[in-house]
Amino acid sequence: MADGIRIEAPLTKEGNKSLKTGDVVLLSGVVYTARDAAHARMKEAIRDGGDLPFDPEGQIIYFTGPAPARPGHPIGPAGPTTASRMDPYSPLLIERGLKGMVGKGVRSQEVRDSMLEHGCVYFGAVEGTAALLADRVKEAEVIAYEDLGAEAIRRLVVEDFPVIVVNDLHGGDLYTEGRERWRRKIRTGEGS
Repeated sequence: MADGIRIEAPLTKEGNKSLKTGDVVLLSGVVYTARDAAHARMKEAIRDGGDLPFDPEGQIIYFTGPAPARPGHPIGPAGPTTASRMDPYSPLLIERGLKGMVGKGVRSQEVRDSMLEHGCVYFGAVEGTAALLADRVKEAEVIAYEDLGAEAIRRLVVEDFPVIVVNDLHGGDLYTEGRERWRRKIRTGEGS
């Protein structure tokens, strides 16, 4: 993939400031997977004063539960999960340094406020592209909660993993802005 802003994980608040809603980004480096059940366990660990499976500082979490890997592949199809399911947990990780999240769908106001305060960006992955996204994963290993199966936390090494900036550090929201552009086109008759 040649088009897009290339970014290497881990991320920083300063680096995230250059991203704008709608930017196409190609992520490379380490990304962690986690869905609802893993997030609930991380919340418990935080509440109980325990250690998290990885240090969230500068890291990216991809909300996915990948299918089993075919022989010779590090991971099976890995499409994005609806991000709002992680909304009750995300601020806890953002406050501890998480700088990127990848999923699909809108985020709550509480999550967006936490992202703005702490320098975290929300990226959207295109649903229906699970096999394409899995092809961008070069390595995958379960690092925590293996008993959760597909929802275990995995450490992925990705190369040119395609995402779009949905919520940036300037208050931008691709879902809101996209709907407004569409409404303007309908009102003005553009595109008819």
